[in-house]
Amino acid sequence: MKKVVIVFYIKIALLLYALVGSLLFIFQDRLLFHPEAVGQNSSYQFNQPYQESVIPLDANTQFHVVHFTVPDSIRKGLVLYFHGNRKNIGHYAQFASNFTKNNYEVWMIDYPGFGKSIGELTEENLYEGALQLYMLAKLRFKPAEIIIYGKSIGTGIATQLASVRDCKHLILETPYYSMESLLGRYLFMYPLNKLMHFKFPSNEYIQKVTAPVTIFHGTDDGVIAYSNAELFTQHLKQVDEFVTIANGTHVNLNSFKLMQDKLNSILR
Repeated sequence: MKKVVIVFYIKIALLLYALVGSLLFIFQDRLLFHPEAVGQNSSYQFNQPYQESVIPLDANTQFHVVHFTVPDSIRKGLVLYFHGNRKNIGHYAQFASNFTKNNYEVWMIDYPGFGKSIGELTEENLYEGALQLYMLAKLRFKPAEIIIYGKSIGTGIATQLASVRDCKHLILETPYYSMESLLGRYLFMYPLNKLMHFKFPSNEYIQKVTAPVTIFHGTDDGVIAYSNAELFTQHLKQVDEFVTIANGTHVNLNSFKLMQDKLNSILR
């Protein structure tokens, strides 16, 4: 009788394991990305000068870009900004002033399904969209004038781009070492490398980045653990810097003087 009960519970455990794994495989994109689309003909109301453009990737996919501009006479360079996993450019536009006040133009790109961007949201498309954005930037800016900036989910895209193209600086705000390492903390019992649609192996890409790297991470980040981002320190070059912001969370680093001072130093 006891053996029958044990076998029963083993079967239940295996069933739950398979069920959770299946749900993870099917719904992971919805858990990872929280886009907010806007009408193609709608207008943003930003409180600083901007222009809009579209990067067509294929017949079904196009990336919408907002260019926050500064006068040509004072422009020092360009920041390519890859935002987080929520809403759209309208949510992240508030951070453009970090760079425009230092006379850097900012190009923010929306991922497929975000804002006015359309098409299939895949890791390969995100990398290709970022590359096309960089190639457009090179028509007007030298690599030594281009800063690549990633925030949260966008750090994986930014790091991959900086690993294959030259730039002045790579800046990462609240990055993850890799998607597998981030989720493995909770789902270690699953073969995540096979289950995940988005892997973003920033730990591999960062080792190929020749530009200086600056990482910002808060000790109280409840989304991407500080300990996960801290793993990057084993790969940093002598010129790179890991900036720890005590009591910083996943969403409030810009409110800390330490981050603002460091950004201003990089952008001067």
